[in-house]
This record gives sequence, structure tokens and C-alpha cells, in this order.
Amino acid sequence: MQNNKFKPWFYSAPALALISLAVIFPIIYTGYISLTNMNIYNWFNFKITGFGNYKNALFVFDSGFLSALGITVLWTLLNMFFQLVIAFIMAALLNIEKLKYRKVYKTLLMFPWAMPGYVSILLWKNGIFNSQFGLLNQWLDFFSVDPVRWLSGDISAFISCLFVNLWLALPFMIMIMDGALKSIDKSYYENALLEGAGWFTRSVGLTVPAIKPIIAPAVIITLFTTFKQFDVIFLLTQQVGAKTGANIHTVLTYAYENAFVTNNYGFSSAISIILFIMLTGFALVSNIKAGKAGI
Repeated sequence: MQNNKFKPWFYSAPALALISLAVIFPIIYTGYISLTNMNIYNWFNFKITGFGNYKNALFVFDSGFLSALGITVLWTLLNMFFQLVIAFIMAALLNIEKLKYRKVYKTLLMFPWAMPGYVSILLWKNGIFNSQFGLLNQWLDFFSVDPVRWLSGDISAFISCLFVNLWLALPFMIMIMDGALKSIDKSYYENALLEGAGWFTRSVGLTVPAIKPIIAPAVIITLFTTFKQFDVIFLLTQQVGAKTGANIHTVLTYAYENAFVTNNYGFSSAISIILFIMLTGFALVSNIKAGKAGI
């Protein structure tokens, strides 16, 4: 019996060792570095500074972390809101009865999701938003309007990044929303029509409650990926050697800049640990709520 008890641990030992080496050790080491003043100038003779990096990040506004955190929260909420609204409308249109070429439309909607994200983002940056030969400024020039530097101002750059991210992320949400709408029994709508319910009443009172358990996991996943997103804002505005002048940072781009531009590894590690704790807490709360809701 004792041998049988330890057999699973014996067989899983190589995998556990690999996970510890690849996942757990980097987290512990990052936590250790966050308690030091390690940077490029004292790579081998850094000192333990305690929680000074955390104090600077969380309680000193000029450090830039709180600003980056605020932008990250705003970025996440706006993306989530527009994704849900637009995906719901698009999926509802795709489910109109007798709609011709439905499969063609769905195939076209999947293109942004199928393309590599790096390629798509750079196509938007150089082909759409470029201040000299971008498509948007060509349209403005057609109407004798002066060209706009879309990625130079903080607000215009943020909105541009929002558009690009929606273009990349909407296909996934539309696909989930489309499947959720197809799962609703049509007899419910027939009964609602007999009761005289309009489109808005059917959507709010019938459709949304019916699809909520299906799209809830997709919403949680999207919240996670959007909150810790790096590529869109970095490639469009903060790429080293190709900065546009916009000073917008999410938590991850801010951590990257402190680690690989200013080489302040201790402070960057503290930011990473704070982000890790926040996401872990959010995951625990989401799992608890999902368990209570039976999702």
C-alpha cells in the first residue's frame, strides 16, 4: 500500500521538477531581485533594500507605476465593453434568418484572428497610421485636410491602439457569441413575439441571460489577456528605435522599459511581482464567483 501511495509522485517527479525549474524558480528569483537595488551599474554587487521598490511603485505617483496601472485598467475595461457590444451586434446580424453568404462573412471575420499578431500590428502602424503615406492620411489628403500624426499624441495613440486591439480580438468574441446565440431554443423567441416583446426586450430579458453562462469563461479569459497585454501598445508606440512620441504605458510596457531601457531590474521585478499578485487574486476571485454561479 505504501509503495502504491508514492508511485504517482515518483512518476510525476520529472514533470514537477521541470515545472519548478521553468515556472516556480523564476517567480521566486524575481521576488528576490525585487528586494534589491540591482541595475546595470551594480550587477554583481547589488544590495538588499527591502520593500523600497514596492513603496516607490505603490506610493510615489511620480514613479509612473500608478499612472501605468490606471491606463491598464482603462484599457482593459474599454476593450471588454466594446468587444462585448460589437460582438453581440455582429453575432446577432450573422444569425438573421435567410441571410445569404453567411459562411463567407464568418470566414472573412476570422482573418484578423488567423494572421500573426506581430504582422497585423505593424501593418496597421505602417500602412494605416503612418503620418506620410498611411491610408488614413491619404483619405484626409483627398479632402484637403492636413495629415495627422495618429500615434504621436497620448489620446490619439490610445484610441488607435484600441482600434487595432479590437480588430485583432473581435473574431474570437464574435465566434463565442455566435455559438452562444445558436444554443438558444428558438421557441423562446416565438413565445416572446406572441407576448408582443420587441427586439430590445427580447435581447435584455431573454438573450443576455441565456448566453451569460456560455460567454462568462470567454470574458474572464479576455480580461486576463487584455490586462497583461504587451504587443499592441509596445509595437505601435513604444518600440525601441521606433518610438512615436506618445507617452502611454500599460503595466507590462512600463515594466519592460524599466528592465530593458533604463536597466532598473530591482524596480522592474517589483512591478512584475505586484502584477503577479493582482492577477492571482483576480483568478481566485473569478474561480470562486464562477463556482457559486455554477459556471
